[in-house]
Amino acid sequence: MEYIYAALLLNSADKEITEDAVKAVLTAAGIEADDARVKALVAALEGVDIAEAIAKAAAAPVAVAAAAPAAEAPAEEKKEEKKEDTGAAAAAGLGALFG
Repeated sequence: MEYIYAALLLNSADKEITEDAVKAVLTAAGIEADDARVKALVAALEGVDIAEAIAKAAAAPVAVAAAAPAAEAPAEEKKEEKKEDTGAAAAAGLGALFG
């Protein structure tokens, strides 16, 4: 996570996200930077508009919240079915105990 935070910090400071810049931020925070992880992060962020990605991520919970009530109804029915099945199995088990 600290690698992503370093990239976000550089982005908010309007600095270019380079390997050296990410390493400098991590070092300043007292974290020993792993060269492979730094290279992977910089490569993954190449060509990405971070501000746009953040805006899309902020809008995603709204879309999920709007779809959630429709998705919850079938889940509740399944839970009720499981409870009935469990009760029937328990009753059959008790019947076997008492003959």
